Amino acid sequence: MKDKKQMSDNQTLKEIAETLNSENDLQVMLHEVLKKLLSLTGLHTGWIFLIDKQGKYELIADYKMPEALCVRDKQPMCEGGCWCLDRYNDGRLKRATNIIECKRIEDAIELNWGDTEGITHHATVPLRAGKEAFGLLNVASPHKVHFSDDELVLLEGVAYQIGTAIKRVTLAKKENELMLLAERNRLARDLHDSVNQLLFSLVLTARGTKEMTNEPEIKDMLSYMQQLSQDALKEMKALIWQLRPQGLENGISTALIDYAKMLGLEVHMDVNGVLNLSSHLEEALWRIAQESLNNCSKHADVKDVFITFNITNDFVVMTIQDRGHGFFYEPHKELPSLGLLSMKERAELVKGTCHIESALGKGTKVTITIPIEEGTR
Repeated sequence: MKDKKQMSDNQTLKEIAETLNSENDLQVMLHEVLKKLLSLTGLHTGWIFLIDKQGKYELIADYKMPEALCVRDKQPMCEGGCWCLDRYNDGRLKRATNIIECKRIEDAIELNWGDTEGITHHATVPLRAGKEAFGLLNVASPHKVHFSDDELVLLEGVAYQIGTAIKRVTLAKKENELMLLAERNRLARDLHDSVNQLLFSLVLTARGTKEMTNEPEIKDMLSYMQQLSQDALKEMKALIWQLRPQGLENGISTALIDYAKMLGLEVHMDVNGVLNLSSHLEEALWRIAQESLNNCSKHADVKDVFITFNITNDFVVMTIQDRGHGFFYEPHKELPSLGLLSMKERAELVKGTCHIESALGKGTKVTITIPIEEGTR
């Protein structure tokens, strides 16, 4: 009988491993493995919290949760504290625990949020890979108030597999980002060494040829060619900056000041807090600020730009303001340009917001607010 149970557990772990190895999207992977786990064990419901080092948690996956925990877009699972989170964060929860009365279920019953489907307790298991901790796996069934030692051992094995898979996906994501950065750097070097040099040669050729003729019409045409070449050279330099921001390795504030100088702008920089951000978050802010500075250079008709960073443990807020022409803008209407839309989309990709204020003759102010989550410092 024991051998049969061992074979069943081994088969469960094998199928869980196959599920984890078949997907690289973290959210999809965790949803599918949770679904598979419940199917193989006969348990009814489960959910997974990812938890950062500051104790902030995210409901990353769930399956067949009772109605009471799904009200208001699963709000009961996305806010507030509970026993398992408290003990995970203070270091007391190190193994699969049997059994925890669920505070969220208790609140749901007390506040009459809906049907709890007979679920009152859940087992909870920390997700780990070596010494790294990533979050919690919780499983439950109607009227089940006890998990056997064998069940807890199996859950710990599954949790370790999930933790290892989370680490694999995280490392793969970082590797892809490094590969993308290397490719952008290669393209930037190629553009600088070829197209950029050709444009510079064209500027010099047009200038020199203009000195060799006295024909007014030809001089005008050569002046026009020279201006077009200079404009194209400026655009090419901006493109190279987009691909490989010069000075970003020295911090985003330095890079923005240098980029603004290249555009003929003068930045007044004010930084409150420590700008110790990850390359992922730093690049998102860089791209947004770059678009804003480009708009200022082209449309504001002023040279002074005011950039402020306010950094706390939870958020980084970047504001970019000019006192130029401005434009007519209604906050709840569609954004008037693709550039402004791209700024909003880039902010949303890192779970942030983009707020734009502008009026004719009163300049423009862009405020970007981005949460600082685990892995973004």
